[in-house]
Amino acid sequence: MALALALPPPLSQPLKPPRKALSCRCSATSQQHQGVIASSSQLTSLNYRPAVILPGLGNNTSDYDKLKLTLNGYGVPTVVAKVSRIDWLRNAAGLVDPNYWRGTLRPRPVLDWYLKRVDEAVNEAKELAAVSSYALLAHKATVTVIAVPLDGGTLSLIGHSAGGWLARVYMEEFGLSNISLLLTLGTPHLPPPKGSPGVIDQTRGLLNYVEKNCSKAVYTPELRYVCIAGRYIQGARFLDDPNVNPSSAAYVDIGEPDSKVAVVNAASLSTPVSPTFRARFVGQGYKQVCGQADVWGDGVVPEVAAHLEGALNLSFDGVYHSPVGSDDESIPWYGSPAIVEQWIHHLLN
Repeated sequence: MALALALPPPLSQPLKPPRKALSCRCSATSQQHQGVIASSSQLTSLNYRPAVILPGLGNNTSDYDKLKLTLNGYGVPTVVAKVSRIDWLRNAAGLVDPNYWRGTLRPRPVLDWYLKRVDEAVNEAKELAAVSSYALLAHKATVTVIAVPLDGGTLSLIGHSAGGWLARVYMEEFGLSNISLLLTLGTPHLPPPKGSPGVIDQTRGLLNYVEKNCSKAVYTPELRYVCIAGRYIQGARFLDDPNVNPSSAAYVDIGEPDSKVAVVNAASLSTPVSPTFRARFVGQGYKQVCGQADVWGDGVVPEVAAHLEGALNLSFDGVYHSPVGSDDESIPWYGSPAIVEQWIHHLLN
């Protein structure tokens, strides 16, 4: 179906990068907030807000079963919005909207079906919040879990991929009085730059709408935005010059997020190394999202597009975009247990 409301699908067999220790990079936006993060050993009482997971485009509810179990293991009651893969065909309704063809599509009514599923999940989580939450009371070497009322009934929203910007639409349309945290995982928050050669807005204006009409990201005691990006593979550009021999193109890592394709003399004594086809393929996907191919990303969403000004922005090395096609050892995604361990404290504050 020629419906351009989706990002490029995850690679069926993601490229396995050389194994290295997973690391986290905090952006300059986040530095002012680092003082608010405390370890569990420093906390005497914690209210664990229920969490609602918003599936990404093309995913279904069961893709997040393991993430739900992982969060439950930390004492975070979790609800996943009920979405099936076939549900996403409902987006075809946008094809009959003239705004689709003009590139000025709005989330409603095309995505009302998704927002309704999110609202149902939020109401289910509210019931969990109204009944009880969990508090950890540390006493010497003993940790006791008890149920206590949760004042205010606040929730955490976890948006994966498109679920992140759809969470922003939900908060704008349905209100955010019960939401204290929006944590996004590999979400393409920013619309592609206009006028970039070869770039077509795959959301047909939806991200432009979100950027113009949804509330800006904040990081306050009342409401926190945490945006997490992955650095799984660096994209590369296709060589557009027909006179350039691909064998004479060297991939030059200059130690910055955007490496370049450099043309070297064929008589050079150095041995040129060309970008792989996968890097070029992934780079074309990145280009459709942010206007640039030779950037780092999670295999689907470039790092630069997954961060928001005003949010606490984090990047994790070696993290793949989707639960589909990933595994917890060689190809971890944002919801793999070892990765969750690095961001779970945002749900426990």
